[in-house]
Amino acid sequence: MTVAIWCILVAAILPYVAFSFVKGLDPLQPRFHVTELSGQSIRAYGAHLNALETFPVFAAAVIVAHMVGGPSRFVDLLAVVYILLRIAHMVAYIAGRQPVRSAMFGLASLVAIVIFVSPLFR
Repeated sequence: MTVAIWCILVAAILPYVAFSFVKGLDPLQPRFHVTELSGQSIRAYGAHLNALETFPVFAAAVIVAHMVGGPSRFVDLLAVVYILLRIAHMVAYIAGRQPVRSAMFGLASLVAIVIFVSPLFR
């Protein structure tokens, strides 16, 4: 398996890392008190949701790049960059650093698109 394929697993785990910073939820009804969250907890919950929302695009991009173009060191590198950007996004989101958060989101989205279209340039 390639580095990019392993990055899919890492990207699948990241939402739950963000969720681990959410405090104040009832374990028996975790969605019931979401509207009562504030501060770092609501930002961590937002980071969790954002990571869940962006995961399918990244996973599809890596799979398509491998199916169409085959394993590639370039895709492996971009997948690692994507993971680092998503970690930076999560940290910025939880810390309340809005301009950085948006920049990391945009760059990670761009990287996922480049991974998807990368077979066109081989």
